[in-house]
Amino acid sequence: MMTFFVSMAADVLVAVLLVATIASSVKLSGRINRLKADEAALRSTIGDLVVASATAERAIAGLRATLDECDRTLTERLAGAERTSTDLAAHVQAGESVISRIAAIVGQARTTAAPAAAPAAPRPMAVEAVPAIGNGERVGAALAAAQALSERALDRLRARAA
Repeated sequence: MMTFFVSMAADVLVAVLLVATIASSVKLSGRINRLKADEAALRSTIGDLVVASATAERAIAGLRATLDECDRTLTERLAGAERTSTDLAAHVQAGESVISRIAAIVGQARTTAAPAAAPAAPRPMAVEAVPAIGNGERVGAALAAAQALSERALDRLRARAA
C-alpha cells in the first residue's frame, strides 16, 4: 500500500509540476507575443528614423548650398560697395577741388573788383586736370558748369565795379 501512496504522491507531484509548467509556458508565450509586437513597433520606429535622417541630410545639403550662394553674393556686394565707395571718394575729392577753385576765383574777383576803377578784360582761366574716374563725363560736365558759373559771377562783379 505504501507503493500505492508513493506512486500516487509522485503522480500528484508530476501533475502539479505539469500545471506549473503549463502556466509558465502561457506566461512566456504572452511575453513573447508582446516582444514581437514591440519588435514590429521598433522596426517601424527605426524605419521612420532612417527616413527622417535622409530628409535631414538633404536639408543640410540644401542649407550648405544656400550658405555658399549667400557667401558669394555677399562677397560680390561687398566688392561692389568698395568700388562704389572708392569712386564716390574720388568724386568728392574732385568736387572739393572744383569748389576750392571757385572760391579762389570769387575771392580774387572780390579783391580785384574793389580797387579797380575800370573793368579789366576777362582773362582765360586755367583748368586743372581732373582725373577721369568711372563717370568722367559727369565730372567734366560738373567742372564745365562750375567754370561757367564762376565766369558769370566774375563778369557780374566787374560790371558792378564799372
